[in-house]
Amino acid sequence: MTEPTVSSKPESVATVHLSQLLKAPVIAASGETIGRVDDLVVRLPGGDTYPPVIGVVVGMGGRDVFVSAERIRLFEADRIVLSVNKVDLRSFERRAGEVLLRADILGHRLIDVEAVELVHAYDVELDRVGAPDDSGSGWVLARLDTRRPARLFGLIKSSGGHASRDWKAFEPLIGHEQSLTLRVSSRLRGLKPAEIADLLEDADKHEQDEILDQVHDDPELEADVFEELDSDKSSRLLNDMSDSEVAALLGRMRADDAADSIIELKQSRRRRVLDLMPPGQRVKVVTLMGFNPDSAGGLMNVDFVSCPLDTMAAQALSVVSAAHALQPEALLKVHVLDSGHLVGVVSVIALLQTDPATPVADIMDADPVRVAPETDITDIALLMADYNLYAVPVVDDADRVLGVVTVDDVLEDVIPEDWRRREPAPRPPRPVTTGSSDNPDGAAQL
Repeated sequence: MTEPTVSSKPESVATVHLSQLLKAPVIAASGETIGRVDDLVVRLPGGDTYPPVIGVVVGMGGRDVFVSAERIRLFEADRIVLSVNKVDLRSFERRAGEVLLRADILGHRLIDVEAVELVHAYDVELDRVGAPDDSGSGWVLARLDTRRPARLFGLIKSSGGHASRDWKAFEPLIGHEQSLTLRVSSRLRGLKPAEIADLLEDADKHEQDEILDQVHDDPELEADVFEELDSDKSSRLLNDMSDSEVAALLGRMRADDAADSIIELKQSRRRRVLDLMPPGQRVKVVTLMGFNPDSAGGLMNVDFVSCPLDTMAAQALSVVSAAHALQPEALLKVHVLDSGHLVGVVSVIALLQTDPATPVADIMDADPVRVAPETDITDIALLMADYNLYAVPVVDDADRVLGVVTVDDVLEDVIPEDWRRREPAPRPPRPVTTGSSDNPDGAAQL
């Protein structure tokens, strides 16, 4: 039987729940019951398709055997009837790319991609594709039920979860290495780094291993995710990695976050990891490790944009344009230097709104807010609030810029720990694209 390919929700002429099928009798063409349904096998296809059922695992006298979907004549909620009398009695062995609905999905957690959370699958719904007498017909994994079953004979209803959610709303965590390596795409990589970090912090050991395996294929995304993790989770994950793996990962992270991660490592590992890091990143990290982590020096990013005092606006913008490796928050202002000393800052907005030939000296703030390396984080937060700042330069006694503290790092440190653990507000629904060109009042438009 050819596996059905479905590009949209299958036209269902029948629906069966996995919970109904498990332990149902498997009947030979002769009418004899030869075993019971132990599991169903599907294959996760690539693209926007539903996983087809390729066979059933049948329990026969203490042995599990595989029966191909091609040998199934009738597929119902209370029984499976075969078109043959004999089956292959060799013990079932999972092949690469195969997923077992009971063993891998039922009762396990999957990623709800839209809500960005881990949810349990309490039942699986299968739909038939095509008419029963159609040679191309078959069954596909169509929906999941994420509602916890009622307890005490149905007297106690459980809250949360949804019934009959489309399979495509989820990203499964199979935990089977061969199946994982054959999956050519993952919606997980379309999430924001902070969202993936939240999933990792909620995941158990097996779940986090699979999430990390999927993220690991994109080294830059992996670095961004580790920058968003809380220190305890990051430390535990790094402890499970080799020195060379940690060094490569920290080499791609922002220097301030990499320094924080180095400090969280066991002291016996720090020197080995530092020696394996790229030389430029190692120098930045060692510099930052010399400061108190709760001070401006410990929080700052040593990468920033600057230009000489005699620079024109167009030239300053070109410096910003070329700074691809810097975090966006560090590009909001250009630091104006004279013989290496800070003499002013100019915002990117001011540069964009002025004539390209205007000297930056004419539009810069000649007395910018700045802090010393030892400045306390609370004082930095107050300065940012008082002066509406997104970034503050950190300078030494000679007004040489050492780095920049950005608002995201300050917020991360000043938010109380118990606030981080509270239930987040519901995510707003995704807007529906209507093609309207209406412009909200007051919105700038080209």
